[in-house]
Amino acid sequence: MELNSQKVRALAPENDPLKMGMGWTVEDLEKPQILVESTFGDSHPGSAHLDGLVAEAMRGIDEAKGKGARYFATDICDGIAQGHDGINYSLVHRDMIANMIEIHGSSTGFDGGVFVASCDKSVPACLMGIGRLNLPSIVVTGGVMDAGPDLLTLEQIGAYSAMCQRGEITDEQLTFYKQHACPSCGACSFMGTASTMQIMAEALGLMLPGTALMPATCADLRTAAYEAGKRIVELAREGKKAGDIVTMQSFENAIMVHAAISGSTNSLLHIPAIAHEFGLEIDSDTFDRMHRGAHYLLDIRPAGKWPAQFFYYAGGVPAVMEEIKSMLHLDAMTVTGKTLGENLEELKKNGFYEKCEKYLEPWQIKRTDIIRKFDEAIGTDGTIAILKGNLAPQGSVVKHSAVPKEMFKAVLRAKPFDCEEEAIDAVLKHRIQPGDAVIIRYEGPKGSGMPEMFYTTEAISSDPELGKSIALITDGRFSGASKGPAIGHVSPEAADGGPIALLEEDDLIRIDIPGRILEIVGVKGQELAKEEVDRILGERRAAWQPHEAKYKKGVLKIFSEHAVSPMKGGYME
Repeated sequence: MELNSQKVRALAPENDPLKMGMGWTVEDLEKPQILVESTFGDSHPGSAHLDGLVAEAMRGIDEAKGKGARYFATDICDGIAQGHDGINYSLVHRDMIANMIEIHGSSTGFDGGVFVASCDKSVPACLMGIGRLNLPSIVVTGGVMDAGPDLLTLEQIGAYSAMCQRGEITDEQLTFYKQHACPSCGACSFMGTASTMQIMAEALGLMLPGTALMPATCADLRTAAYEAGKRIVELAREGKKAGDIVTMQSFENAIMVHAAISGSTNSLLHIPAIAHEFGLEIDSDTFDRMHRGAHYLLDIRPAGKWPAQFFYYAGGVPAVMEEIKSMLHLDAMTVTGKTLGENLEELKKNGFYEKCEKYLEPWQIKRTDIIRKFDEAIGTDGTIAILKGNLAPQGSVVKHSAVPKEMFKAVLRAKPFDCEEEAIDAVLKHRIQPGDAVIIRYEGPKGSGMPEMFYTTEAISSDPELGKSIALITDGRFSGASKGPAIGHVSPEAADGGPIALLEEDDLIRIDIPGRILEIVGVKGQELAKEEVDRILGERRAAWQPHEAKYKKGVLKIFSEHAVSPMKGGYME
């Protein structure tokens, strides 16, 4: 089989001298040429250490008689972007990184790619880019940071900040927490979007088995990067492309793992967008269908007890898959060249689980304290529900595993806000009362780029009374760390004229999570017949005027004009 790089050399006579100009030898030019794309940069702890993993991947490529080329598309951090308009760039930069990967991979004749990333948008961006390029590909994820003193983790800072603003803890206490929450590099140490998407990459078959979400400080991670470098050269010689590995069965496996780990709701943006790049269609109804009856096993924060570093100690993705084996496509292919079932059997034989469990010994806990047995599940109806009705005709998402049981069925009074800043001020100043529904709208992809409503969800969930008596409903999204009665991705969004734009003060909203319903059932505090509600909404729609576009130039203007519905993945078309 002729390598793609050699075809390009024959077509472009400038190719060889230009590469030799940066130190390549004649022998290098004849080797399999491997794109090593990472999001390394001094942007945040999830990316600042990736150069070390890139170096290990490059070493593996070299030893396997390939030639690696380093490319970089640095990502931003949702945490650093919080609290100001920087967070509006979060979702769009996923698509921008995917665009750069497409450009880097398509403009040069590569034979394969190693993709190194850690975080919320960078991992899905790499997976989207892989789908577009359809090269032989392996993902290396940058792992997870250690927890701080007393197992302090970053997702607790939002709650501590809200407590400080309410006078419940001192400024000095908050300062201590802020200065000790991130003691190392790696993704944030909870089952947020970054951790979830690292796990999804392995569940899709694009990582070496057992290498997702390792502690960033663990030597095993560097070994994984080195082994990935060696394996990609073999994949390139075999000509086994990403599209030969990632199929609908792969996505169904990933969704079942998502249910077992109580994965981030943001996966409902990323998994459909990734599938789209592979020429497949995954919609929100697929998630809802597959989560029903699925066993939720993982006792990791924010819904559980332990920081995310314990995930690897308990056996990682393979340990989860062993528990839900009966629900997986074990014949799905992976980057090892073997099926998922074959990989799982090999891990049991080579001592993988015994090696992991040694990390648990100092904590005096068992693997099953982290990853429950299938028959001892934390929950047996998955963790995600898709709610529909006249408020969300195309759907909305709730992580019901993080919702108080008191809020599974409720009728609430709407308190609409056209931006998050107004809503959080009302929550913190106690203008929101039990029985209210905080509505934050015009925060979808077309409205403002679809930022996270992180601070508002933390202000609500950290309030003992409000956390069990109100809901937050938005066409924006949440942090993967969010917990409490939060319903997001309401579609169509307000900027598109969705029903959420028509809500007025004290309209009545019915939430029924078991029934998968989100609907407007009354106005001015009075329940009405469905026909009367429809008539009133029709009158409001006739009078509704679109908001002026928030962005008049730049990438957010482009995004707002081209983004699809959150229920489809929020990607640009």
